[in-house]
Amino acid sequence: MKALVYQGPGEKALEDRPKPSLREPGDAIVKIVKTTICGTDLHILKGDVATCAPGCILGHEGVGVVDSVGAGVTAFRPGGRVLISCISACGKCEYCRRGMYSHCTTGGWILGNSIDGTQAEYVRIPHADTSLYPIPPGADEEALVMLSDILPTGFECGVLNGKVQPGATVAIVGSGPIGLAALLTAQFYSPAEIIMIDLDDNRLDVARRFGATQTINSKDGKSAEKVMALTSGRGVDTAIEAVGVPASFLLCEELVAPGGIIANIGVHGSKVDLHLERLWSQNIRDYDAACGHRHHADAAEEVQAKKIDPKLLITHRFKLAEILDAYETFGHAAKTGALKVIIEA
Repeated sequence: MKALVYQGPGEKALEDRPKPSLREPGDAIVKIVKTTICGTDLHILKGDVATCAPGCILGHEGVGVVDSVGAGVTAFRPGGRVLISCISACGKCEYCRRGMYSHCTTGGWILGNSIDGTQAEYVRIPHADTSLYPIPPGADEEALVMLSDILPTGFECGVLNGKVQPGATVAIVGSGPIGLAALLTAQFYSPAEIIMIDLDDNRLDVARRFGATQTINSKDGKSAEKVMALTSGRGVDTAIEAVGVPASFLLCEELVAPGGIIANIGVHGSKVDLHLERLWSQNIRDYDAACGHRHHADAAEEVQAKKIDPKLLITHRFKLAEILDAYETFGHAAKTGALKVIIEA
C-alpha cells in the first residue's frame, strides 16, 4: 500500500508499505477513504515530537471502511463506514474511567505518533470498539474528517477548558484551522466578543466570515495594547492559545483578565515561561491538555443538525498520490490560503 512516512526532521516520503494486519483481539483494519493533514504533523516534521520515530506513517484523522476486525471487536463489522478518532482509548484503564482518554495507558495519541497512522491506504486501529464511531447513512464524509481531531479539540481544549460563557470576552491567538475550530464552537455559548489574533490578514478575513467580532494583526507587536483598548483595560475572560509557539502563549498571559482562564490548544516543542512574578496574584487558571475526545458524538449531532458546517474549514483537495503536494500547500498556508486539506485514498 502507499503511505506517507516520516523520515526524520524535515524529511518525509510516499512509500510502499505492507498492508497492516491484526495484532490484538481488539484491533480493526480500516481502509482509508479520506484523511487530512494536521498542524501537529508539521510539528512532527520540525522535530518537535520526540515520541514519533523515523519510519512512522503519519496521520491521525480520517474516515474509512472496516476491512477486518479482531475476535474481541463487537461493535463493528467489515464493510461498516467509520470515523476514526485521533485518540485511541481502551475504555477500561484508570484514565479512561476518569474520561481522560488521551492518557489511556495503552492508547492515547498513538496514531501517526508511536504507531503507524492514517495517511495511507489502510490503518490498524487498536481498541476499535472505543476508538471508532459509526458514520450515519447519508452523512457528509468530508465534514466528518474534521471531527476526527480538529473540531472536538478546538471545542474541548479551547472552549470547554476555557469555560466560555454567555456575555464573556474571548481572545483566540492563532487563526489557523484549530483556532477557527475554536471560533466556530465558541459561538455555541454566545460570548459577547470573540477577538481573533494572527499575523495573516487572509486568515483574519476568514475569521470575520466565521463570526469573529474583532480581528487584530499582531505583526506590529501591539496586540495586547489593542485588546486592552477593546476591553476598557480589563483583558479577556478566556485567552485561547492555538499556535504552539512561545510568543503566542506569552501573549495569552498578557491578555487574560484577573480571574480569567488561559486554555492552551497548541502543541509546544520548546519551553515557555509562565510569568508568575506578574500573574501570581491575578487568580488566573491555566489549562494545558491533550484532547480527551469525549465529544465526537456531540459534534456529530451538531453537524447533522446543521448548526455548524466543518466543511467551511476545507480549502484544498488531493489524491493520496499527491500527498507531498498537499503538504507543500498546507505547510505554506500564508502563500496558498490553505486551511484544511482533504486527501482521498
